[in-house]
Amino acid sequence: MPMSFTIELSDRDLTHFNEAIAKAKAAAAGKSDAEVTGAARQLLVNAANLTLPDFIASRLNKLDAMIAMLVDEAWALPEEDRARVKSAMAYFSESEDLIPDTIPVLGFFDDAIAIELSARDLVHELAAYDEFCNFREEQAADRGLDPAAVGRADWLSVRRDELVTRMHRRRNREEGGSYGSSSGYGGGSGGYISNAWRPGPLRVR
Repeated sequence: MPMSFTIELSDRDLTHFNEAIAKAKAAAAGKSDAEVTGAARQLLVNAANLTLPDFIASRLNKLDAMIAMLVDEAWALPEEDRARVKSAMAYFSESEDLIPDTIPVLGFFDDAIAIELSARDLVHELAAYDEFCNFREEQAADRGLDPAAVGRADWLSVRRDELVTRMHRRRNREEGGSYGSSSGYGGGSGGYISNAWRPGPLRVR
């Protein structure tokens, strides 16, 4: 029978994780996109053959979406937005996990928390990209196309530009504000990532 419980991080816990993330961001400042995404991909590869709690698996799905945002040619993020995504993923490019990944199941627990904290920073990016992926899959199906082979189609780029503009507007509006219901914890936009096709390690078909 399923059992649910809430994990509550105290201010001290959050400080601990945020300090580790800040340290990783500083260390990853000179790394390329490929180095950062490569490390994140390896984390997903290591987890692929394990039976993980849903709490961890759902966060790995968010990390997969972050990776896909950087490599998806149709999404083609502007450089400033790419830098935000790369910075949010920096924790996973460092070898000094708070809990070593070699510890079965629990080794991914700190990664899951770091992903959730990163997802808070990227709540509007994740929501916009998820909507983009859903639109691409639906429209490709209507056209009898494989979404993986669409590339930078004109009909797709128009929707992409609309979503990126909305993403910037919402992010700018919330700068300096609290996370509230849009954080992913509150169950707003960005809390759920769909299974629409995207070029991330978990979604390559």
